[in-house]
Amino acid sequence: MVRCLALAAKAAGHVAPNPLVGAVLVFQNRIIGEGFHRQYGQAHAEVNCLQSVKDIDRPLIPHSTLYVSLEPCAHYGKTPPCADMIIRERIPKVVIGCRDPFKAVNGRGIEKLQQAGVEVETGVLETECKHINKPFFTFHLMDRPYFILKWAQTADAKMNARSKERLMITNPYSNRIVHRWRSESAAILVGTQTALQDDPELTNRYWEGPSPVRLVLDRDLRLPHTLKIFNPTVPTIIFNRQKDDLDRDAEFSFHSQEKEVRYARLKGEKPMLHELSDILYRLKIQSVLVEGGAQLLTSFLAEGLWDEARIITRSDLVVHQGLDAPVLKGALKFAEQKIMNDTIEYYQPETVNINIKSR
Repeated sequence: MVRCLALAAKAAGHVAPNPLVGAVLVFQNRIIGEGFHRQYGQAHAEVNCLQSVKDIDRPLIPHSTLYVSLEPCAHYGKTPPCADMIIRERIPKVVIGCRDPFKAVNGRGIEKLQQAGVEVETGVLETECKHINKPFFTFHLMDRPYFILKWAQTADAKMNARSKERLMITNPYSNRIVHRWRSESAAILVGTQTALQDDPELTNRYWEGPSPVRLVLDRDLRLPHTLKIFNPTVPTIIFNRQKDDLDRDAEFSFHSQEKEVRYARLKGEKPMLHELSDILYRLKIQSVLVEGGAQLLTSFLAEGLWDEARIITRSDLVVHQGLDAPVLKGALKFAEQKIMNDTIEYYQPETVNINIKSR
């Protein structure tokens, strides 16, 4: 199962809104096949695993055990049900990391296998198998995206200096990690002031893989179209109070070929960030990296609408006067890494927003 998870992680940023899944086929303690879900819309982990088995080992398939990090699907989506293939290949035993919370699966794959006489074992490294797909579980169990708050700050907890020039806080190596985070997120969100002052492109140009959907909160449509966020490189949504041309029932993701800017009107029927979250849920956007500014980040914290915070602190930079970074309260640090003069701290809410169990 550890190998399943290592394989699954290879596709981070490439399979959403599908989950990360790895599979390993074992005959008498020898791995004879392995695979993972590589690309959204393409073959699932179980299919790639069985296709990797060499011709000389194919007669061993009906005598082997299949390990898979997430319950095999039992429905027709963009690909046929994996449970049917497992039954057809006469695999006698399947070891599953955790159940799939997606309502079209959620136990149906396990049930189908058992009804066909397949021995099924579940709950192997269950916590780890759920952890690798936190956005997927959050989306399907809480009906909203997984929100990651990210900011960089000086040693004296400032996000910017008093001068109007943009303050570059992170070193080049930390910056590449941020771009990796972008590649692993379905969308990236900034507010009006960040778009105006920094003119960010919001792509992961320093890391391979697809760039996230750009989300910009511009309530009064003040942003000039000369900004980089309006260039036609990735899909972009502008959340505002005036204009709407977005099909809320369409799957709007980085897999879309449509690169135009779309507008989503916030009607004010509920708190703004919760309304934004509802729209993103309908668009099947599972994870959002919130990159600023300070006011937007603080609003997410105040609403308790966050699942993870990643804070980069540069130890050798002090500005004394400038924009205060958000204050993180009620949080538990679960990881830390040092990259030269930068320290990256990872936090989650003290009261975790989701008990990752299938309904």
